[in-house]
Amino acid sequence: MSLRRYLLLGILLPIGILIVINTVSLYRQTLGAINIAYDRTLLASAKTIGEQLDVEGYDELSVLRATVPYSALEAFEADNRSQLVYRVSNLQGEVISGFGELPFWRGRIPDQGAYAALVAFYDDRFRNDEVRVAVLLQPVASAQGRGMAVVQVAETLALRETLARKVLLDTLWRQALLIAVIVLVVIVVVQRATRPVRRLSGELKARPEGDLTPVAAPDAPRELLPLIEATNQVMQRLQNLTEHQKRFVRDASHQLRTPLAVLKTQVQSALRGDVAPQQALQEIEGTVERATVLANQMLALAKVEQLRQQTDAQAQDWPALLRAVVVDVSPLLADKDIDFEIITQPATVHAHEWMLRELARNLLHNAIKHSPHGGALSVRLVSDNSYAALTVSDGGPGISAELAARLYEPFSAGDVRQGSGLGLAICREITQALGGSITLENREDHGRIAGLDATVRLPLVHNVG
Repeated sequence: MSLRRYLLLGILLPIGILIVINTVSLYRQTLGAINIAYDRTLLASAKTIGEQLDVEGYDELSVLRATVPYSALEAFEADNRSQLVYRVSNLQGEVISGFGELPFWRGRIPDQGAYAALVAFYDDRFRNDEVRVAVLLQPVASAQGRGMAVVQVAETLALRETLARKVLLDTLWRQALLIAVIVLVVIVVVQRATRPVRRLSGELKARPEGDLTPVAAPDAPRELLPLIEATNQVMQRLQNLTEHQKRFVRDASHQLRTPLAVLKTQVQSALRGDVAPQQALQEIEGTVERATVLANQMLALAKVEQLRQQTDAQAQDWPALLRAVVVDVSPLLADKDIDFEIITQPATVHAHEWMLRELARNLLHNAIKHSPHGGALSVRLVSDNSYAALTVSDGGPGISAELAARLYEPFSAGDVRQGSGLGLAICREITQALGGSITLENREDHGRIAGLDATVRLPLVHNVG
């Protein structure tokens, strides 16, 4: 549903219901006001007739006489669309004068009426027409007697209904004009309000492929700013993903080219018989192993970026995962006869399980690789109220100041850290994705470097966000 149609329905539907209710109420009020006005005319007609009555005898023996010419009622007829008829009766319902076809009144006078006289108003039928009737109990007194007359004056409803319909139609025309104005205003306002959206849509469509620069809309309405900000955030994420993909393809093509070229050279050398078959196979195995490690680390670096965009991370028991990784690398510890120690405290962090395993695996591989044979390696996981800190301490030569400045950059391994140079880059990407930090510090003993401490700090579950 378009915004214009939504606003029209949202505004016109309640207004339409209100107009219907208001119109019905107005029609009833108008009809009631017309009835009150014309009921006064009926009452005046009844009083005029009552003033022209005479009586002989008293009470039950009284005999009423009425000499009422019909011309006496002409003054009360509004126009030729209404007709007045009357009936004068005694209390027993005997017709004294007027139209006997008008049904005799059998009701009762209200205890607290709108008029001081003994009068009541009601609806009835006369000659198949609906009429409004005023009935007046008129005391009649003369020198010859005293009695009570029932004076009924009825008027057809054509004029009343015509006036009520006229008021209703006039009201409906005004209400229709009001709705038309509302529709016009909504269309114009929506058209003007959505102009920045259409302009932004046109600008986005006109952009060249791959253009993910932020959307600039300084004149956009305030209500659109959250949408524009969210769009820019999405485009920023897309640009980061695109740049990461380009960087991965560039690094992969550059870094894998060298081991493949070396492998080809080694195979050609073995085919020519330049080296012994056993030596050639050992060299090829070493090259394949390094290429495999490089490929796995590059895929791991790409997977970190992929998991960064996902929101399905769960609470993980970091000590349990850490100990599982230690079991995996225990053969490497045994090969170098390393004196290993692990101390953990309870710590629950919000992360993907793969990220925590990969983080620990890379830190331990680096520490084992650069620890001397028979050296010491310790792993400590401690936590406070907000963060958990994992420290891997090896007994290696540490890092120089020049290497520390670029150690987290991919493929920046120096002489001290032989390898692809991706391990610490992976660790940094994982810690940043989890909202943590990583630091590398040389550990000194009596003025000399005794090893390297790699410390990773991650927020605990209750402190995330």
